[in-house]
Amino acid sequence: MPQLRDAAARLAALACCRLTPGLTDVEFALVEASYGFTFADDHRAFLATALPVDVEGHGGWPDWRGGDPAELRRMLDWPVEGVLFDVEHNVMWEPSWGPRPPTVSECLTVARRHLATVPQLVPVYAHRYLPAGRGTSGHPVLSVYQTDIIYYGVDLSDYIHQEFGGPGLSRTDSAWRPVATVPFWRDFL
Repeated sequence: MPQLRDAAARLAALACCRLTPGLTDVEFALVEASYGFTFADDHRAFLATALPVDVEGHGGWPDWRGGDPAELRRMLDWPVEGVLFDVEHNVMWEPSWGPRPPTVSECLTVARRHLATVPQLVPVYAHRYLPAGRGTSGHPVLSVYQTDIIYYGVDLSDYIHQEFGGPGLSRTDSAWRPVATVPFWRDFL
């Protein structure tokens, strides 16, 4: 995927992170087995090209090679935890879950049960996510903060442009039209 190699080169030129050698098949297998998901094909191709890691003053890249497992788990759990926060504190309720139970505790129990079945989101950078899933690619990158979810890129290559700069479409360009792909999460867009 040449556009992902270009995106990695753009990151290197912008000095917003340090690029380390890409993940190997063995490292991908270890990460995926440890955390219970598979990377989407374009996310995998990007991370196989180069693994971005944080530099001083910039933070947010998940370090899939040597990162703190608790921090990686926190990043993976962030989207679901954000929905649960809104269920508890902001009266968020998904109609497909049935009638809202009378107590917050019951609401959280029902929400957790339903959220255990939604597609896994995988962090790209900070609270920017792609859906998991081998055999898939081209998903828009989502910015996920509780149930405030917006598009941050038409795809992974466009996301690098949107977040870090370089050549690409402006969000005000009529050709910039992300299309929601991932069930449940797309309902908040």
